[in-house]
Amino acid sequence: MQVTPKSKSEIESKNESVNAHSTTNVSLASASSCRVTEASVRFVSQKLVVPLILSSGAITQLTEAQARVVVQTDHGEAEGFGSIYLSDLWAWPEPGLSHEQRDKVLRDLCETIARELLQFVSGESAHPLELGLRLHEAVDEQASQATDDYSIPALAQAMCLSPFDAAIHDAAGRAMGVCAMRLYGDGDGDGDGDQIKVTTSADQWFAGGSAIDAVARMLHDAPRERLPAWVVVGKQDDLERDVRPWFDTRGYACFKLKLHGRDVREDVARTEEMVRVAQSWGCRPRVSVDTNEACADADFVLEYLQILQRDHSSAFACLDYLEQPTARDIVVHPYDWRAVSRLKPVLLDEGLTSLDLLPIAAEQGWSGLAIKTCKGHSFALVAAAWAHERGLVISMQDLTNPGISAIHSALFSAYLPTINGVELNSPQFTPAANASYQADWPGLFDVHDGQHVLANVSPIGLGGVGPES
Repeated sequence: MQVTPKSKSEIESKNESVNAHSTTNVSLASASSCRVTEASVRFVSQKLVVPLILSSGAITQLTEAQARVVVQTDHGEAEGFGSIYLSDLWAWPEPGLSHEQRDKVLRDLCETIARELLQFVSGESAHPLELGLRLHEAVDEQASQATDDYSIPALAQAMCLSPFDAAIHDAAGRAMGVCAMRLYGDGDGDGDGDQIKVTTSADQWFAGGSAIDAVARMLHDAPRERLPAWVVVGKQDDLERDVRPWFDTRGYACFKLKLHGRDVREDVARTEEMVRVAQSWGCRPRVSVDTNEACADADFVLEYLQILQRDHSSAFACLDYLEQPTARDIVVHPYDWRAVSRLKPVLLDEGLTSLDLLPIAAEQGWSGLAIKTCKGHSFALVAAAWAHERGLVISMQDLTNPGISAIHSALFSAYLPTINGVELNSPQFTPAANASYQADWPGLFDVHDGQHVLANVSPIGLGGVGPES
């Protein structure tokens, strides 16, 4: 199915007419009048300028799924857009199927979601958060009934539905003339205006009985205008050749360090090298560590941190947090993370695919959650609010989000209390996918001082414009 968006000039004209109101909340009654009327999706192939190496293999080319959704509200009708890379090596590392086979299955699932979206969200008016939660549940239920020789993992399912969830929120915000992150309070912004109770299927996860209220309590009143920018440091990258230019020319001082997760001493040495070399450039580095689930167990991670703390205190001080170090199924592979969490935050990432896993994560001692919009805007908001209510930390991670999905991820992080700012990898791996959005968001994609800048923009919806025809 093909996306046929409005022209860029039409959308920009509408932006100009509503920008004055884009920092104001809308009433919950208005936000709950959202009804999906149509949906479509198209696919664009994007090549990476350098491979992105995961423990499951090297990513050199990705399919971008671009979704379009039209909604009707009591403010009128609007179309919205969302996109995501169908990163099968990350979401579905199944060696029994080729990349081409998995890519086709994921495309087919996206087309099914587009075709069945009205049915998946019950075809009735509701708050966009509830529509996204219904979509998440419906796709999961349909996938569980599949009779093929393979099953699509929950993470891959969420990835495929995520551009549609984003497009619903984008369209709702556009219809009401506000940023989609402003759909969680009353029209006056004081929390006491319309006194309407909006129920969602996620209310059970909150002591106060309202996911909408929990999200509203978490979100910043005003979005942050500057977010630290992170550059991925691959396992084989030469720090002087491959990484230093990002510091010298753009001021990047935050480094997502990919480690093998097999040899503790090797990982310690690489971390120490990253910090020492960065400091020699005159940089004050911040480092996060990602082994892509390759570590054997929590004891491996604890030993790594203990040696780093004992022998390389400067590197230890520069380490901000660790992304999910061990196998993603935290039920099949449960570990006690409390000793690790006392030293550094360790964040659940790939293992979080269902709200049912949140209390299990808390019991296991995870420090918090690595939030990704590629799991669905609604799911990510609810999970983040749940963590925030319990004093757990939140980071905003990436799936090499391109174009409108990069803008979406940045807006998401601007409103959330993330500890890392935002991780946006597309300027590093697929810069061409951002080209048509750079003029409107120059400070977001063209980093010069190590910060993604969102100042001087007043986005409606999720901030992007539709993909070019």
